[in-house]
Amino acid sequence: MRIGQGFDAHRLVPGRALVLGGVTIEHHLGLLGHSDADVLCHALADALLGAAALGDLGRHFPDSDPAYKDVSSLLLLQKTAALLQEKGLKIANLDATVTAQEPRLAPYIALMRENIAAACGIETGRVSVKATTTEGLGFTGRGEGIAVFACALVED
Repeated sequence: MRIGQGFDAHRLVPGRALVLGGVTIEHHLGLLGHSDADVLCHALADALLGAAALGDLGRHFPDSDPAYKDVSSLLLLQKTAALLQEKGLKIANLDATVTAQEPRLAPYIALMRENIAAACGIETGRVSVKATTTEGLGFTGRGEGIAVFACALVED
């Protein structure tokens, strides 16, 4: 067994869609980034890459590459899962915590889990997504951005 951890954070800005786990969420702000800025998929991909000792997301999908401009991060997650499969690694489970003061994410979590599982080629029951606030503390608490902590367990 191998374990990997991932973290990502993006700034919230006007004029962008808010996409988490491949789900577009109703909100007056969206995440700023080269791709769709889906911090949930980014953190999970980094956790998978960490478990496989394959570096980080930027190494495989650099923001300097125009091919990834506005791309769905579910595609990046799918490509990451394929890299692990090529190395003979199997995803055992994924766990992530989304830190955001708003919007309320509970109504979207089931669909996020389904999207992530499909992108990774695993059962939905192997994907956990949780949401929390920071009770007004820090950049997430002030509504300036969203951060995600993730871990992945993979089998050799």
